[in-house]
Amino acid sequence: MLRSRTAPAAILAGLGMLALQMTGPAAADTLREALAAAYRTNPTLQAARAQQRGIDENVPIEKAAGRPSITSDASFTEFLKRSDNNFASPERVLNGNVQLGVPIYSGGAVKNAVRAAKTRVEAGQSDLRATESAIFSQVVAAYMDVILQQAVVGLNRNQVEVLDVNLQATSDRFEIGDLTRTDVAQSQSRLSLAQGDARTAAANLASARERYIQLVGTAPQSLAPPPPLPNLPESADQAVAVALEYNPDLIAARERSAASEYDINVAGSSRLPKLSLYSTGSYNDYFDTLGGQTANNFSQTEKTAQVGAQISIPIFQGGRPAAQRRQAQAFASAAMETEIAVERDVIAQTRATYSSWLAAQGLIESMQSAVAAAELSLEGVQAENSVGSRSILDILNAEQELLSARVRLATARRNAYVAGFSLLAAMGKAEARDLNLDGGTLYDPEINYKRVRGKWFDWDDDARPKPISTRTIDTQAQDGEIPEQ
Repeated sequence: MLRSRTAPAAILAGLGMLALQMTGPAAADTLREALAAAYRTNPTLQAARAQQRGIDENVPIEKAAGRPSITSDASFTEFLKRSDNNFASPERVLNGNVQLGVPIYSGGAVKNAVRAAKTRVEAGQSDLRATESAIFSQVVAAYMDVILQQAVVGLNRNQVEVLDVNLQATSDRFEIGDLTRTDVAQSQSRLSLAQGDARTAAANLASARERYIQLVGTAPQSLAPPPPLPNLPESADQAVAVALEYNPDLIAARERSAASEYDINVAGSSRLPKLSLYSTGSYNDYFDTLGGQTANNFSQTEKTAQVGAQISIPIFQGGRPAAQRRQAQAFASAAMETEIAVERDVIAQTRATYSSWLAAQGLIESMQSAVAAAELSLEGVQAENSVGSRSILDILNAEQELLSARVRLATARRNAYVAGFSLLAAMGKAEARDLNLDGGTLYDPEINYKRVRGKWFDWDDDARPKPISTRTIDTQAQDGEIPEQ
């Protein structure tokens, strides 16, 4: 049984209300708003949905080969120069023909091609799930990166302020002869290094914000802490068991392996007989010019019709059908091996992610202890310095250790959350449908498939395509400033 990190009501409040944000404000201040914006406007996700709609069309395309076909042609001929020895040839003629063909048996090619197309539709839908999960994982990482870098900027700027005060105090004590010039130089050096670190942190924050814009489509504002992650597993084995059942990449590999089995039968069908029915009708009009001077003796219009059956039995094709079948068998073998490779990758990824998540959880506890110890150490060093038993360098080192511990704690919290979400993604449980969303607001690829799978009319087109994703050209370049809370 999966372990929930929060109560069901809290999960619903933290994640399940994402559907209500689908038409929310442009600025995303919470993780659910960021995920909703990406779900609605991310171009990679929108492109994957359009790609899947294209894959859906393979089913009616393959079905068309087994349906009746009707063709017609017409021609008008004006005989500018007729043979001098042919006194009955017409001066002009209008020809019209209509042909109807009904395939009866094609060696199983149509049946198996349709089955393969349907199976690849299911594989494509799993690919779409994987893309959605990957985008969500990237959004979560980008969201947490912005929060982390904001924390790092704040810590570094606070360190600059502390070191600036230290430098002033050290300079004052140097003026009265209480400290040496070495102490002042050490304080000045640490302040300069801290100022450089603050600039680097600001640049990293700007970069994190730009990445957020790339994925979400809007600039991050004052980001709220993320909600707890639900349904994290109790063990690596439990995580793997869930992943083997729900991971979309693995499901897609299984479906492609199944589709390749149908391809073998399609390739072999070219060695079997093909049976079809046909009917043709034609109409000729000579405009009272057939027969020349004796035109009255001829019918100036003709109508003909034929029906029949045709069977085509291949005798020898130069070895092409056997080569195509062997090729399909080789591709099927490759698909089977790919399925196993994907399964291995899913198992390894799930176990590794689970281990990373556990390590990050433990690191948070260690860093919390480290921060508490560093704070206590700094207080002690400052007190000991006031009585002359500690140097300025000792204070500077203690302050640097505290800053380092706080940055590592913030990083550990970011890594733990991202690892937890990545674990859910590896298990196949980090998609919109898993976040307790209202199904009416979600994109369902099955709807389009059901819409097109039975279509047969040649002029049944969709509307002209238009982009759905939002552009980011109008967003402002990001900086390293921290928004006011």
